[in-house]
Amino acid sequence: MITVDVDKVYTYADYLQWTSEEQVELIKGKIFPMTPAPARKYQTISQNINRQFDRYLEPRNGNFIYYAPFDVRLPKPGEETDDEVISVVQPDLCVVCDATKLDDRGCLGAPDLIVEILSPSTSHKDLNEKYDLYEEAEVKEYWVVFPGENVVQVYTLGANGTYSAPQNYAQSQTIPVGIFDGELVVHLDKVFVE
Repeated sequence: MITVDVDKVYTYADYLQWTSEEQVELIKGKIFPMTPAPARKYQTISQNINRQFDRYLEPRNGNFIYYAPFDVRLPKPGEETDDEVISVVQPDLCVVCDATKLDDRGCLGAPDLIVEILSPSTSHKDLNEKYDLYEEAEVKEYWVVFPGENVVQVYTLGANGTYSAPQNYAQSQTIPVGIFDGELVVHLDKVFVE
């Protein structure tokens, strides 16, 4: 178990030193515990989204999809070292179109697209802290999956640096992936299957 000092702002350097079996994320220097292994439906949804992205990305070099556990370090401008980076998250899925952001430890900088699949224990964090963090880091597209409702909300970063009102997509619909100018279309009837 990690001993937490609630007044301390933790960094990626601290994160690398922790040997606890408990997985955590850092959001703006604060520790957020991750949930235990997700439910089967959650895993199925993740695999089904990943499969559609992977089929599209495989023949296209320079675009990559990763799934948790995969460290995404989101530095603020001027934060270059492990001692300065205070936000490290493990999105359920992320797409990185700039290979220079990738290193042996994960991704340094904003992925182009992030997918978070809600669970009862993560919904507040995913809809609030992570939403704010991803917007601030300029993640171009943020997808929030509601497994109980078979709905996906898609937030798109506008020219003003803020997310637009979400577009809601239901099980029978398709989502045109904005970062690929709609060339990739995710079929939700293939995502929300048992």
